[in-house]
Amino acid sequence: MIKVYATAWCGDCRLAKHVLDANEVPYEYIDIDDSPEAAELVQRINGGLRSVPTILFPDGRVLVEPTRAELEEALAA
Repeated sequence: MIKVYATAWCGDCRLAKHVLDANEVPYEYIDIDDSPEAAELVQRINGGLRSVPTILFPDGRVLVEPTRAELEEALAA
């Protein structure tokens, strides 16, 4: 299952959720403000930065702050 590491206040995170919901893609939403472990993972992936959304795909692909087009392309692959 896709994992979306995000925050409630992030506009790009809301966009990612919208794209996933519109395409009826199941995903796990993890708010890094509520989970120190998730925040640490995001920082490890992003060289110390809390960049959101950070989206992990089951096949190992990672998208960080993707545009709508980048996320839709990744979903189609």
